[in-house]
Amino acid sequence: MNAKSKKSNPPWTDPDDAPEVTDGWVQQATLYDGAKAVRRGRPKAASPKEPIKIRLDADVLAALRLSGDGWQTRVNDTLRASLKLAGKLH
Repeated sequence: MNAKSKKSNPPWTDPDDAPEVTDGWVQQATLYDGAKAVRRGRPKAASPKEPIKIRLDADVLAALRLSGDGWQTRVNDTLRASLKLAGKLH
């Protein structure tokens, strides 16, 4: 082992080029309505739908899915209409 060993790389240092987070920066990055921050995204529904698990016959499910996007909404609308006809929903 007479050969010289390679020099190890010096330890990596972070150049810290990220801007400092200041109150002004936060104010600019956040939408405010007066003193209250405005939430982004889809608004909360007045009566949110509940996720459930339901078992359907394979041919019924296939026909529903073939009807295109929005098939779950159409199932909900069909059930609602059926319940209204039966007098169980107003």
